[in-house]
Amino acid sequence: MKLLQGIPVSPGVVIGRAMVLEKSLHRVPFLILGPDEIPTELARYDNAVLAAIRAVTVDRDSIAATLGTEPAKIFEFHLGLLSDGSLMDPIRKRIETEGVNAAFAVVEAFGDLADQFRSMDAKVFREKANDVFDLERRLMDEISGGSMDRLASVDDPVIVICHQVTPAEIVSFQSEKVLGIATDLGGRTDHSSIVAAALGVPVVVGCKSVAEEVSDGDMLIIDGKTGTVMISPDESTIEQMRRNIEMLEAYKQSTGELVGETSITLDGEKVHLLGNIEFAHEIKQVIARGGEGVGLYRTEFQFLTSSKPPTEDQLFEEYAMAIGHLEGRKLTLRTLDLGADKYTQAQEMEPERNPFLGLRSIRYCLQHQDLFRRQLRAILRASAVGPLQVMFPLITCMNELRQAKLILRDVMEECDDDGIAFDHDLKVGMMVEVPSAALMAATFTKEVDFFSIGTNDLIQYTVAVDRGNEKVASLYTAANPAVIKLVKSVIRAARRGNVETSLCGEIAGDPVYTMLLIGLGLRHLSLVPSQIPAIKQVIRKVKVEDCERLARKVGSLDSDRRILATLRNELQKQVPQALGGWSAEQVAEA
Repeated sequence: MKLLQGIPVSPGVVIGRAMVLEKSLHRVPFLILGPDEIPTELARYDNAVLAAIRAVTVDRDSIAATLGTEPAKIFEFHLGLLSDGSLMDPIRKRIETEGVNAAFAVVEAFGDLADQFRSMDAKVFREKANDVFDLERRLMDEISGGSMDRLASVDDPVIVICHQVTPAEIVSFQSEKVLGIATDLGGRTDHSSIVAAALGVPVVVGCKSVAEEVSDGDMLIIDGKTGTVMISPDESTIEQMRRNIEMLEAYKQSTGELVGETSITLDGEKVHLLGNIEFAHEIKQVIARGGEGVGLYRTEFQFLTSSKPPTEDQLFEEYAMAIGHLEGRKLTLRTLDLGADKYTQAQEMEPERNPFLGLRSIRYCLQHQDLFRRQLRAILRASAVGPLQVMFPLITCMNELRQAKLILRDVMEECDDDGIAFDHDLKVGMMVEVPSAALMAATFTKEVDFFSIGTNDLIQYTVAVDRGNEKVASLYTAANPAVIKLVKSVIRAARRGNVETSLCGEIAGDPVYTMLLIGLGLRHLSLVPSQIPAIKQVIRKVKVEDCERLARKVGSLDSDRRILATLRNELQKQVPQALGGWSAEQVAEA
């Protein structure tokens, strides 16, 4: 048995056979084909090149039609490579004369080209190496016949293993055929991890070499709570993990019985639980798990999972569908959080060196106003269908907020002029997810109707850790005293300014933090739908005075380790079953 440690994303334990959808593009099998196999391999290569050209052409044309010719230029580079005889002809000749398999010939040729770009002095050329590897990945998928087609053809559910996975690929997974997911790359709260967690299966990312260590059909155990992947476990380990699965299932059943109950503390304090979603169809799951509405609708996923940007009508239809599913319940839409993802970086002639500190979220929208206005018009049109409120992401200063509100008012005037009905009293809020916004929260209360504290980014920007970098994942923790102090200060400022505040980060769905958040004064939490019953269980078994006492104690501690130990021990005393069958000591060791 071999044990790999990754980053836990979605809890649960699963035992099953592996299906490796994609290995690292830098390592593929080297095969020498027989003379009778070469014609078939040449045809495979030729068809793959033609299919890649067609796909890139479609992407170029759709981007040019919606975002303009400048963002579409990157696809001209891809098409140029695919049509470059000096690159593509030698690959074909190697297959024909040396009998080398197409995958190996492609990887070697594209790797050499990427090395040439990386050795150049100009930054713009060095970064072209990433485009070369993106194109290599597309071509390799065509050669292998398509990873998603392989997954669709399996008879029994499998554990999906891959080097890297995009949000679009995850959305295409048929959930009934996926037991769990493990990847080489990724962070706990990046876009792909968020979508994967929404499948409701165990997910572990950042395993570094799982795609190389695992082969199709290998027996695996994935533990999404501890972030471990066990390869070819022995029978005693399998039996032990089966007992753990039984405990987890019993725990899920006990929390599932609370779906129809009110999330109220023992001393009568109501705590509202809402769901985080990426698509309107997920609302059914929110309601089924006992959620009171949607506290965070991540609207950018319509863009990240589509081959072309959606139109205004398509956006409106999605938002209107969400309103219909909610039947009058709360709906909070966050405007586009784009810019720090492959979707937008791939459209830039010169990708940003550090996009998380660059043109992302509200900054991206303010510089791409056609896109921003299109979404705002769709939101306003949907507001006439039923109740909703809108919030702007990653506000760092007052100028950004006021400019966004000014554009919103301008779009409102356009809708009035066009005779389009909308809610003139639309509530407008903001995400508090950077230290500057948290420190200025008292001032922002005069400009917005509500706050939503986004701890995923707040942690990243407070402790200077890239949340998508598995190498520093251990430093990314909400238990950092500075993060807790910032959250506390925002809640206090909001209370004084009479502004409703919710928290929609990952910790909202972690039972370990529930008592602390209640003790800090939060009464609205927005979380992954699957975690709503577990958080409700904690709420219904604690008193506010105990939570406030815990918050005061945590405020006196100076390290994340001491804070986490305190939170776990208190949860063990108050609601031992909230650890899902694991003792506080076991969780701490994990």
